[in-house]
Amino acid sequence: MTQNPAPITRIPRTGLPPRAVVVGDPARAAAVAALLDGAEEVSYHREYRAFTGSWKGVPVVVASHGVGAPGAILLFQELADAGVDTFLRFGTAGAMRPGIRDGDLVIAEAAVRDDGVTQQLLPPEYPAVAAPEAVLALQRAAREQGAAHHRGFVWTRAAFQPGLIPLTSYDGAGLAAIEMELSALYVTASLRGLTAGGVLVIDGANADELVDEAATGGYDPHREIVAAGVERGGVVALEALRLLAEASETAL
Repeated sequence: MTQNPAPITRIPRTGLPPRAVVVGDPARAAAVAALLDGAEEVSYHREYRAFTGSWKGVPVVVASHGVGAPGAILLFQELADAGVDTFLRFGTAGAMRPGIRDGDLVIAEAAVRDDGVTQQLLPPEYPAVAAPEAVLALQRAAREQGAAHHRGFVWTRAAFQPGLIPLTSYDGAGLAAIEMELSALYVTASLRGLTAGGVLVIDGANADELVDEAATGGYDPHREIVAAGVERGGVVALEALRLLAEASETAL
């Protein structure tokens, strides 16, 4: 059992590597951790599951934050309190524009702050942006892995299920994808002087005009094409962390 764990997530307060991949699903955290050398589960409480290990010699932590930004931001904050200074979110998302296909990766340069939590922390004009070096590292890693990928802005939205309000707020704005946690990470990182980026696997089309219910049978994130994208995305995220670590060492 972890001694003196963090109060909400129960992760260790000390001894964690400074670089992290954060994911929504605890099972995905285990899958990414399985790629590491010397992987060890260090905590598991509620949706928060954490592993440590190394990727090509770079120590990393892989941790899950569950669904939605209000819970996810607690993990980001407690990881930062524990000394993590570089975060890459590896998640899933819905495509918001034509040409982005199931299984493709979206590298998020910035996010719309419709997350349901950061509005209670900061004025709405405050931006949610990735670190440029994280974007470039993710793009390089995706290219080297031969993964189909796109760069762009994403919409972090608190509501998952559609309601009476259609997804038309940002029509014509060129958003690449919609997801639920990334803007909370970017705001946390900016406030605390951390490095953050995000890579998302497309598991469906969420723009109303892109959805073909008759052809797709509705939303199903458990298809083989999505699983293949998730497998590629995990390697891309870990490799991007390695590239960031390499760049940091070169700068010293």
